[in-house]
Amino acid sequence: GTVFVMWLGEQITNHGIGNGISLIIMVGILARLPKVVIQQFTNLFFPESSDLATNPFSFIISIILLISIIVFVVLISTAIRKIPVSYAKRIVGRKMYGGQATHLPLRILTAGVMPIIFAQALVLIPSSLATFIGTGSGFGRFLDANFNDFTSIPYNIFLFIMIVGFTYFYTAVAFNPADVADNMKKQGGFIPGVRPGKSTSDYIDNILTKVTLPASIFLALIAVFPTFLTSFFNLDFSLASFYGGTSLLIIVGVGLDTLQQIESHLLMRHYDGFLKSGKIKGRDKRR
Repeated sequence: GTVFVMWLGEQITNHGIGNGISLIIMVGILARLPKVVIQQFTNLFFPESSDLATNPFSFIISIILLISIIVFVVLISTAIRKIPVSYAKRIVGRKMYGGQATHLPLRILTAGVMPIIFAQALVLIPSSLATFIGTGSGFGRFLDANFNDFTSIPYNIFLFIMIVGFTYFYTAVAFNPADVADNMKKQGGFIPGVRPGKSTSDYIDNILTKVTLPASIFLALIAVFPTFLTSFFNLDFSLASFYGGTSLLIIVGVGLDTLQQIESHLLMRHYDGFLKSGKIKGRDKRR
């Protein structure tokens, strides 16, 4: 079954639009949405048949909160830090190249959803350690009581720290400032006020480190937010998972990537684009 799903994802990637595996994962998450919506309306209109009764005021607040979180996730996922770059003029044959000013876009959230996936895998280590040690001892009992319960405070603190750490780790793996600075130097580009070479690499690395901190905290808060809703607002976890965590980030990330690829295909075939307005990356601003 796994091999078939992988093959199906590759076929979607080759013959369709977007990443096939990511689309399958997103559809699998969205398949739970009708059940969640039905359960929420049951809680609202038939409270006598539901364990989690919902009043209309809290229902409206939850809808506003969901829309606000989605908007905030979209803003963070598409946010970039622009570093000004200038290119020196050079003459090749009878033509002159360069001389223009542009910018180097650094994504605020370079790591995407990967730090949450890594952290959720490693956060199971304390509970496994408790199994080996035994729950009879004090330390083993502490690990078993706190890390087998995803609503416990130690579990969420450990998950928060792991996500922040993995965000920095994955950003360092995915983006190499030294390679970017070397390519800029070869193409005659430079950042105004910064020497080419190592100084440029250090400058880019310093900015990347600063913008990664709020991104890592954002990821960690999104990851623990469903647990917060479940613990303090008595919200069903199947519904709370759409307010944050891996599910929301995957849906938003895959949706934005697919929309950008649709936009690129339409513009390549001389259409006006998917939307008449909106800041979709890949659209030629001069059109």
